[in-house]
Amino acid sequence: MRLKDLEIFIVAPPAPGWGGRYWTFVKLTTDDGITGYGECYASTVGPQAMKAVIEDVFSRHMQGENPENIELMYRRAYSAGFTQRPDLTVMGAFSGLEIACWDILGKARNRPVWALLGGKMNQRIRSYTYLYPEPGQSHPDFWVDPDMAAEAALRFVNMGFTAVKFDPAGPYTIRGGHEPAMSDITRSVTFCKRIREAIGDRADLLFGTHGQFTTAGAIRMGQALEPYLPLWYEEPIPPDNLLEFADVARAVRIPIATGERMTTKAEFATLLRTGGAKILQPALGRLGGIWEAKKLATIAEVFNAEMAPHLYAGPVEWAANIHLATAIPNLLIAETIETGGAFHLALIKQSITWEDGFILPPDAPGLGIDFDEDLARAHPYTGTKLHLEMQEAPCDYRNGNRFEGGAPSSEM
Repeated sequence: MRLKDLEIFIVAPPAPGWGGRYWTFVKLTTDDGITGYGECYASTVGPQAMKAVIEDVFSRHMQGENPENIELMYRRAYSAGFTQRPDLTVMGAFSGLEIACWDILGKARNRPVWALLGGKMNQRIRSYTYLYPEPGQSHPDFWVDPDMAAEAALRFVNMGFTAVKFDPAGPYTIRGGHEPAMSDITRSVTFCKRIREAIGDRADLLFGTHGQFTTAGAIRMGQALEPYLPLWYEEPIPPDNLLEFADVARAVRIPIATGERMTTKAEFATLLRTGGAKILQPALGRLGGIWEAKKLATIAEVFNAEMAPHLYAGPVEWAANIHLATAIPNLLIAETIETGGAFHLALIKQSITWEDGFILPPDAPGLGIDFDEDLARAHPYTGTKLHLEMQEAPCDYRNGNRFEGGAPSSEM
């Protein structure tokens, strides 16, 4: 069995676009006709440039190889061009291709991927969602209104969720860490207060920031949130200064979570060694794939750290997350887009089940999904923007800041 052909789908989810502007899926086919699907989360270059990177990584390091030789192919990509260090774009391309290899291997053996990773440790996967507006409720104030957030939290908790995430502390700027505006701190505290009043102790609060603060600013914000006992304080500082996470962790009595923008176990290792984070949030379409995530989970065990796979992408990365989560002992929780996402589920023909706050691991071979290629082709991304983008304008200390979630009302 050898890897033979590659096809790439760049898909734009319809409005409201939860999961980003577009998703990058890959399809690999072996010389004996077995197909596998993967998803690349990297979006540091435009979709057409990323397509060229994926094609290069496949032809250079994987085409003609046995899909079983994942370690060998990983080391080829990781070492390419005399590097042997984390590279978001190359490893993002490899990640999706690697996930597709696992899909092929499971199908070849007629077993789900989790069975190849050590078996079913977890019968069901606890899940969380961001707070999203209801269908048709596109009011931009939703993202900055604590009462609307509290209503949404109660709605999701009544569905069965035992944790909800929200991020009222924007903005995300290209300028690196900044001190939060006092109005940002006030709004963030009010969000926690209103949501806790609405749901009581029925669910955990997950406070997101997406890395926009200085170390001192993150400590100031985090200490203000402590009375509401969030389960985690997510990515409080930019991901390029790994040693500073430990300073925040020592000063704030909320567990630090991070990892969606990191790639390979090498970057996470510094956090674990220094105590900078105890909840790891890898995006499998960027980390290096399923095998790299399994390694990371094993390393994290030694540091008494937990895994919470990140998802702001499409359903194939979600499927990969689920198989990893099924097989590891130190799982905390896994992200979903609402209860799976309407377009997400349509793309995989409803082949993953969410039930009363939990994801049920699929038992079908490979990733256990039925990818709808016709639907993917019917929704091509034709724009020029990136999957997610950060603003250039600095924090506004006079007029306040607004953030419209992952699908802003401006041009997609």
